[in-house]
Amino acid sequence: MFVLNIVASVSALELAVFSSEKNAALKIAAAQSTSIAGDIQANVQRHLQFMQTAIDEGVQFLVFPELSLSGYEASLAREVAIDSDDARLLPLRELAAQSGMVTVVGAPLNTADGGILIGALIIDGAGHVSIYSKQHLHSGEELTFTPGQGGPLLTLGDERLAMAVCADFSQAEHPRQAAACGANFYMASVLISEGGYATDSRILRGYAAEHGMAVLMANHGGATGGWQSAGRSAFWAQDGALVGAAKGAGDLLLLVERDARGWSARTVNLAD
Repeated sequence: MFVLNIVASVSALELAVFSSEKNAALKIAAAQSTSIAGDIQANVQRHLQFMQTAIDEGVQFLVFPELSLSGYEASLAREVAIDSDDARLLPLRELAAQSGMVTVVGAPLNTADGGILIGALIIDGAGHVSIYSKQHLHSGEELTFTPGQGGPLLTLGDERLAMAVCADFSQAEHPRQAAACGANFYMASVLISEGGYATDSRILRGYAAEHGMAVLMANHGGATGGWQSAGRSAFWAQDGALVGAAKGAGDLLLLVERDARGWSARTVNLAD
């Protein structure tokens, strides 16, 4: 079982260890899913299908797009915002606990003072939930959402993973700080349209090369919130080399595997 540990800081010795190249077998995946606007329950069921397919493929860490459980629907966010202990999350937590697979799903989250965060709910391999909240908002998002506090690094075996939600990676300090804290993976949960894809993918590839962090990007599979997603979820190795990317939009898993020979990637179609 892979149980996710959360660490706020990393010692100098750990920094040296985790910046080195690792050859241990690892399989991670981006769930390029299409969301039903505002329907948490229906989206949970679809997430379960993605999770089960990933489990069958031996995936250890699975990340969904930004606001995957609600869709990127600012006009509905206050109505459908949830708490991290929402009962509708229980099937996701149970499946994670049964399989040991760490899963990151997106949802609007209530705050104690009545605000709404763009949240990433991190369900570890024991079914426990922790929160990463989007720190940097796109122009216009501040009308609905409150800037979040981010979150600490995650550990998966010997790996150190940093989360990012969409506009977080538009701020160069965000991945820089993640790398300085010892992250060797940067997991970006996003909504990127075709018009922004060339620029955003170039930025993410650049971070991989600059900071020596492998980058996994999970984009929406279809239209949401008035935006047509480009899909094309992707993975770049620590040197910035593109290992694999989806060819376009649509519901699929981008499976990324490391073995003794290095990195490889392929897609699995989950379209109905």
